Parts: sequence; structure tokens; C-alpha cells
Amino acid sequence: MITIARLDGVTRRFGDTLALDAVDLTIDQGELIGLLGPNGAGKSTLLSLLLGRRRPSEGHVELFGGDPASAARRLGLGSTPQETALPETLRVSEVVELVAAHYPDTRPTAEIAEEFGFSDLLRRQCGALSGGQKRRIAVALAFVGRPRLVLLDEPTTGLDVDARHGLWAAIRRHHGAGTTVVVTSHYLEEIEALAERVVVIDHGRVLADGTLASVRDRVDSADVELATSAPDQVAALTGVARADTAGDRLRLTVADADEFVRALVRSDLPFTGLAVRGASLEEAFLSLTSLTERNAA
Repeated sequence: MITIARLDGVTRRFGDTLALDAVDLTIDQGELIGLLGPNGAGKSTLLSLLLGRRRPSEGHVELFGGDPASAARRLGLGSTPQETALPETLRVSEVVELVAAHYPDTRPTAEIAEEFGFSDLLRRQCGALSGGQKRRIAVALAFVGRPRLVLLDEPTTGLDVDARHGLWAAIRRHHGAGTTVVVTSHYLEEIEALAERVVVIDHGRVLADGTLASVRDRVDSADVELATSAPDQVAALTGVARADTAGDRLRLTVADADEFVRALVRSDLPFTGLAVRGASLEEAFLSLTSLTERNAA
């Protein structure tokens, strides 16, 4: 693997506020990384360090083998900030061409507009666009310069479901063509839909870093659903942490799915339609961040 960005022991303070706390992180060429964390976790600060907009208080940040503040390094970088700010008096085509002028090798305006679904807006002034239209264009601008690495901070905020899925498809196409992508999002289904690797950060620290499956596996519990005429007896079996009914279905949270199924079979209690599901990314995320809250209290 070729490492294209790295944070080594990075701490960043804003006065008395500790935004990042001794963070180690590598980004390898070709990855699609989902960066998760609650508000104020340090996600945007981390991206700003990679963008060269801020410097660490301690530690070292590297982009393409050098200083992220170097204009030459940033030629390989595309980004969409959390806040959308397009010049209101410029036409959309002029904004695309303005951004493209900063790069030596760019996508044609018509091509990028077609891919991200705003061909019909090219002659419109940005000030006349809706919030969702501006957001689609802001994400597209990150890809204009054929970057090696793209940092997307909450890329689909304010978009409807169809627009969100359209952007996901475009991001996947660019990743499939070799672009490395880092996405932060409050939409956990977005990270599940896009990311191959998930990094969970809270209170400025990395809590988990691995494949989607490995982060889910950080939660020991599993969900079990079945139909039974003896719900109270099934819910009383060893290892059941929670039981709820939904119509004729019994939904259980169990500590060990394998052990529960063995106990259920040994009990001779009647059941049909058994379904077992491991923890979702949302459950893993909530478990990891709530543990941090408890440790910080």
C-alpha cells in the first residue's frame, strides 16, 4: 500500500479546548474511508490539518510526502467543506471554470456537470440556486482537478434521498477509477453505503479504525427475531438483555447469539422464523461514543 497522507501523534488545541488528542492515522492510496463522530468530535479539525489550513499544536501531518500547506501538494487534493459558499453573482459554469483554473489537468465543465446532475444549471447564477443544488455543485467541484485524494465534509447535508443516492453513485465511480476518498457524515447509512474502512472519533481520539465489519464487531450483542407462542419463557432464557414484541414477532437483544440459539433449541420452546443479525454500525457507533462519555464523566 502507498500511504498518501498521515497524522503522527497529532494534537490540536484551540485555547483551552483540546480538539485532537495524540491522533495517529494513515490514509492509503485507493481507500474509501468513512470518518464518524458526534458534533465536536474533531472530524472537521482533522480535515483542516490535511488541507493545510491549520497546523498541529503537536505531532506531524504529511500529505503526499510533504507539508499540506504547500500549494504543490494541494494540487493533488480536492475538498468540499461542511459549509457551502458559492459566489452568488457568478454563473455555475464560471464557478467550475474558476476552480479548474487552479489545476493543471481538469475535467471538462460539461462532463462534470453531466455526471453530478447540474447540466441545466450551468447558465444560472449561484445566488438563484436552492441549497440542495448548491450542495451538489460544491461536491462536484472537489473532483474537477482530477485529484488523488478527496476530502468530503458532510457532502449530502440538505439533499433529498434521490440526490443523495446520485452523489453516492458519483463518489463510487471516482473511487473505482482510483481516487482516494475520505467522507465525514452524520448519516450512518451513508457511511455503510460508501465506506470500506471506518474511523470513529470522539473527544479528539480515535476510538475504532477498521473495516465496516470489524467496527460492527466491537459490539458484543446481537439482535434476534422470531415468532413464538411462549414469548415470556423465551425472553427469560440466559443471555437476553432486552425483549420487545412487534405484532406476532419477538425481538431480543442477546449477549451471544450462538449461545442463545443453543439454549433456545435445548429449551424445546416453540418458535418459527428465527433471524439473527449482528450489531449495526449505528449500534456500534453509539456504544463506542457512550463509553467515551462515561469515561470522561
